[in-house]
Amino acid sequence: MTSPPVSFSLHGARVLLTGASGFVGGHLRRTLSARGASVIGLGKEAGSPSAELEAWFMADLEDPKAVTEVMRSVRPDAVAHLAGQASAGQSFLAFEETFRANVLGTWHLLEAIRSSALHARVLVVGSGESYGPQPEGVRTSEDTPFQPVSPYAFSKVAAEAIAGAFARVHHLDVVCTRSFSHTGPGQTARFALPSWAQQIAGIESSGAPGVLRVGNLEVTRDLLDVRDVVEAYTRLLEVGVRGEVYNVCRGEGVRLGDVARALTSMARVPVRVEVDPARVRAADVPYLVGDPGKIEKATGWRAARPLKRMLEDVLEGWRRG
Repeated sequence: MTSPPVSFSLHGARVLLTGASGFVGGHLRRTLSARGASVIGLGKEAGSPSAELEAWFMADLEDPKAVTEVMRSVRPDAVAHLAGQASAGQSFLAFEETFRANVLGTWHLLEAIRSSALHARVLVVGSGESYGPQPEGVRTSEDTPFQPVSPYAFSKVAAEAIAGAFARVHHLDVVCTRSFSHTGPGQTARFALPSWAQQIAGIESSGAPGVLRVGNLEVTRDLLDVRDVVEAYTRLLEVGVRGEVYNVCRGEGVRLGDVARALTSMARVPVRVEVDPARVRAADVPYLVGDPGKIEKATGWRAARPLKRMLEDVLEGWRRG
């Protein structure tokens, strides 16, 4: 049984943001700050307050004592949990690291909230990869059973189960997402699209035609702009229902082959696409497109930024270095 909708005001709220120095964290802290929140960053490495951060705490989420000490110091009104190992491809090479970061890290954070910030509003970010392969042409809803194929996806299934248990058993005010693929300015080249943009920018700087090396292009993804994604997270903090899970997705699929062609068409020199076997995952999801109906109904949010503009912004970011 879920709780009735509540409205949480971010204006003046103290929000602890894990993964604040990461790709999505950087965008979310700006969005939260613009809403009037006082944002406190938490990361494994040293950081410093900025125009968007009131304070910075250093702690490894795999260290429960350190996390609890931070929670006792901050006493946040809300927590947005973004930290973790975010690459499905990398998870095949770092299975244990992925589980420690995503599963134990989530457990330790929620336990610290239970003991020291019981009434905090909590957003736990999961992944659409948890669904695994789906029938072509079908938009995946939150009721779809999980079929994870990567260690990353398995870890996100486990982390969501932990969050749900803390909501039910300990009555934490937890809302979860299953976020589909997203990119945008500032994402590391460990991920496919920014890697392609980085390669194209490098080819352009040489002034000569070149080759874009890619992985499997015969897959279809629901692809979002990170700036839309952080708006969804903000709205879920404000009005998401305790104990509920929401797809964060566009609801439209695009073949990665078409994305690669779109990017190469933006290049200032001729670029040829070539599949590199080293970039192909050990296991992949051929088709995954989400159904955004639940989050649209609950929050009014929907993806607004067009794919073409997003790709232009990612490429321009790499051109600027």
